[in-house]
Amino acid sequence: MATLQSWRKAYGALKDTTKVGLAHVNSDYADLDVAIVKATNHVECPPKERHLRKILFATSAIRPRADVAYCIHALSRRLSKTHNWTVALKTLIVIHRTLREGDPTFREELVNFSQRGRILQLSNFKDDSSPIAWDCSAWVRTYALFLEERLECFRVLKYDIEAERLPRPAQAQEKGYSRTRELDSEELLDHLPALQQLLYRLIGCRPEGAAVMNYVIQYALALVLKESFKIYCAVNDGIINLIDKFFEMPRHEAVKALEVYKRAGQQAAGLSDFYEICKGLELARNFQFPVLREPPQSFLTTMEEYIKEAPRAVSVPTEPLLLLTYRPEEPLPEDTNLSSDEPEQLPSDFLAQSDVETATPPPPPPPPAPQSNLATGDLLVDVITIKFYALLLFAL
Repeated sequence: MATLQSWRKAYGALKDTTKVGLAHVNSDYADLDVAIVKATNHVECPPKERHLRKILFATSAIRPRADVAYCIHALSRRLSKTHNWTVALKTLIVIHRTLREGDPTFREELVNFSQRGRILQLSNFKDDSSPIAWDCSAWVRTYALFLEERLECFRVLKYDIEAERLPRPAQAQEKGYSRTRELDSEELLDHLPALQQLLYRLIGCRPEGAAVMNYVIQYALALVLKESFKIYCAVNDGIINLIDKFFEMPRHEAVKALEVYKRAGQQAAGLSDFYEICKGLELARNFQFPVLREPPQSFLTTMEEYIKEAPRAVSVPTEPLLLLTYRPEEPLPEDTNLSSDEPEQLPSDFLAQSDVETATPPPPPPPPAPQSNLATGDLLVDVITIKFYALLLFAL
């Protein structure tokens, strides 16, 4: 077994050396390609800072967007082709640190790229070269799910939760608040589920088996642990805001708010267990863990009673409705389809009688029935002739 592991390490080092040589010869971005290969090599240690700095510089704001897109493409190619858990984990660490410390252009390009290619989709990744590699592969998959959810949360919130700068607290406050403390009901019910799903993926990054004591995994876990504090703060402030607005919500919003409130209590217990595991690791020596407070469960009964009597709001459109009105068809002019012959002259006594009757005009005639296209001119002549003789008889 030891001989096999030594052979795998030698083979991995040979592959890295070959890739570096090819990058020097064939690549237009030789420095960046070399930095990516060296930062994500097969050596079981965290990426070196000097290689990370080159990647951060290549994705900075002063570089063209094409350079940022190429860097993401190179990292994606590196991640998709490897079957070694060390290379995959170090590639994810490079992506995570660039998201945290790099320019926002990298995050924006990564979001656009992930919509097309799903760079962080590692659900089928496994390294079965050894039992240790098997356990580490499982943690690599959960870590990739967390990073993928991080990008999805950014799409919903439209800002990076880790890059958020909390405002300075006022004199009567102990700490600053996150943005979720000031959101209205509609935005709050959109943002809180996204943050809770991100927290769910974070709690899932609990290492198991041989992965617990691995140094590279503990290095990546420290990055996840740092982000948990702001995520929990945002969720906690959002729950406080939710309670303030709950008894003013219509029923459909109150039902969603109750589900969010229940999930917050469950996640507080899960996050507390996650912190207990991390406290036993060496990575947590310099961390100051927050005091977690579960939402009071007694409040659930009051919320459920309000939902039973909450008003059912009916959404009223803000734009004016399109009104459909009926307009009767106007009768066709009697002389449109007649022949070119002159109409017959009416008697003078008929004209006099017609002048008398104009003082009380008859009601408008009903709309004509649809006519067929066959012999339309003959039908019109017959109808007009019948009307003429009827009026003549009435005048007489």
